[in-house]
Amino acid sequence: MKRFAFRMLTVVLAAIFTALPLHPLDFTDALSRLSDAFSSLANGNEGTSSFRSLLIPSGGRAESLGTAFTGLADDISCIEYNPASSATLKQTELAAFHNAWIADAAMETVAATMRKGNIGFGGQIRCFYVPFTEYNSFGERVAGSYYTETTAIFNISYNFLAGYYFKGIALGINAKASWRGIPDYADNNTGAIISGSGLSQSALAVAGDFGMMLQFNAGKLFHSREPNLRIGVNILNAGVAFTGFKSASGVVLDDALPTSAAIGISYRIVKPLLVTAEFRQPFNMLNISEYAMWSAGAGVEVRVTNFFSVLGGFLLKGANPRISLGSEFTIFKKITLDINYTLDLTSSLNPVNRISLCAKVPLGDNGRAETQKRIDELYNAGLQYFSEGAYDNAIACWEAVLKIDKRFDPARESIKSAQAQLSLMQKIQDVQRLE
Repeated sequence: MKRFAFRMLTVVLAAIFTALPLHPLDFTDALSRLSDAFSSLANGNEGTSSFRSLLIPSGGRAESLGTAFTGLADDISCIEYNPASSATLKQTELAAFHNAWIADAAMETVAATMRKGNIGFGGQIRCFYVPFTEYNSFGERVAGSYYTETTAIFNISYNFLAGYYFKGIALGINAKASWRGIPDYADNNTGAIISGSGLSQSALAVAGDFGMMLQFNAGKLFHSREPNLRIGVNILNAGVAFTGFKSASGVVLDDALPTSAAIGISYRIVKPLLVTAEFRQPFNMLNISEYAMWSAGAGVEVRVTNFFSVLGGFLLKGANPRISLGSEFTIFKKITLDINYTLDLTSSLNPVNRISLCAKVPLGDNGRAETQKRIDELYNAGLQYFSEGAYDNAIACWEAVLKIDKRFDPARESIKSAQAQLSLMQKIQDVQRLE
């Protein structure tokens, strides 16, 4: 079966890369018509915020789903899309991402999450970099370095009222700090590097994210304890930035950050088929009247086997769409790899083919599976006692379950049934005594 899945993966990737145009302009006419269809959505305020790297996806599975991940957020990418979901993840995870962006730019990301009971926390470091080379009027190279935007994120979340039927209301926040590093540049007249010139244009941003996640069962056509409907909301990059370090004019307020609010939904129709959708509205915290146009995305995941999935997504942002296709598969029984191909019109006047990669390593569930196994054993033992009429023993088993997990609703319901049976037996005995 695994051999079949890897053959399928090879076919899918071959089809993707075969479809890549040798010259992106070969698609210009068709894609221009596609852009024209959405031309009314173009917005003049697009691009007026700073720290634009905060809008670049790290890549992997979330990007394959058209970045419609706010209402799903079921892996380590939740730090980036919905900070509430770290409290609902199954596994402690480590991950590394690489996203080859446009014009020799790239985004490199490392992240980690952990969950203890109903509390989740994690961290992420993202670094976006662009090669910077400066030449003088004679064409001589006088400086070479990188323009960088680096962001560090700390995440914490909690899942309130989580139980067997109602999966809880998860709330979470991210604390963010970003640094925009500008390399020193040369004097136009002398060609000498001006010490501190880059620092005077560098910037520091501090921001926060907020997220909420609700999980339900609705129209479920398969057996699983995992909910098949999730709804998430978020507010991302709410904060300010400062620039002008080591400058005569002093530190000043920078342009607004790319703040936005989003609502997303994911629904597992049947076990192998998942669909996601998201609506996002950017806004300017420094001037509410200068808001960018909304964006919307959708994604589909088809689970071919338990270790191989195919994903696709569509993002409409302004007048230009972004189309993604990817796959997720597990190797060595532990490492999960995500490969994503994106045809991107949102970041360039010409269509851009991009590839992003992700490797995720699960590091266990902090004993949750063993705890659940113990709960199931006690609950089933109680059912056995109940079927034999040993109601006191059944109640004792189910009370032991509630000591482990006080919100295991079936145990509470079963105790009520057993108590009702005991009460009925007592009434029968009382009647027999009177007779």
